[in-house]
Amino acid sequence: MRVLVTGAGGQLGRDVAARFASPGHEVIAASRPRLDIARRDEVLGVVGAVRPEVVVNCAAYTAVDACESDAEWAYGVNALAVRHLAEAARRFDAHLCHISTDYVFSGDKPEPYHEWDRPDPRSVYGASKLAGEHEAGSAATVVRTSWLCGRRGSNMVGTVLRLASDGGPMQFVDDQRGSPSFTSEVAAVIERLCIDRRPGLFHVTNQGALSRYEFAREIMAAAGHDPGRVVPIATADLHPPRPAARPANSVLENRALALAGLDSPGEYRVPLRRLVSELLD
Repeated sequence: MRVLVTGAGGQLGRDVAARFASPGHEVIAASRPRLDIARRDEVLGVVGAVRPEVVVNCAAYTAVDACESDAEWAYGVNALAVRHLAEAARRFDAHLCHISTDYVFSGDKPEPYHEWDRPDPRSVYGASKLAGEHEAGSAATVVRTSWLCGRRGSNMVGTVLRLASDGGPMQFVDDQRGSPSFTSEVAAVIERLCIDRRPGLFHVTNQGALSRYEFAREIMAAAGHDPGRVVPIATADLHPPRPAARPANSVLENRALALAGLDSPGEYRVPLRRLVSELLD
């Protein structure tokens, strides 16, 4: 199968490209210098030249706070660009898989969110990603994931390890809960969904839920550091305050995967220990 991966320079894009390469698919890994998905002519030109059977869109504008002051760019990359990809997929008979986020939800629900819960984003980033889900269309696979962590790119595991090496206490909020998800395991599920060309919305996260404060303590313990160095703080007490609202609860339930008889990524602690070991190696 010939697969075009957009946003292939990012942490998820790299692992998606690697996952498709390992079973022997033909992979075209396109980072932004090769393909700017915000440019319709580029999208149609590249997809028309490559003629992939599957397009996996990992490209996104993910600077959550910056989106608040640059809504035009956020919607251009996270929404209109997905329209370009969907158009190209239809024109050249490719299946589109688009990656979305837990930030499409308000965070007000006390229980985990499943695929049939009503989205209600509270930030420009979340609203632009929800718009991208609509632009992908009903024939596409839409994968929502959360708190992504991988070997490459910026993520919470890397941040905690960097701060740990500096010494001293560190503050993390204890009133935002989610499911840490590891790019290699999310990529494996994306591969399965794309091989099957399954349309519709799927939540794909590792199992287990905790606050960012609790997650930071888990990372410290996995690295052999003292978890007691991590200090809880409320989101409202952050200084300076964050421009974009974060959902207090963005735990995702992988209900569609379960109902379809497909495996979800496993419990988060095993891939966490593996990632910490790789990053410290």
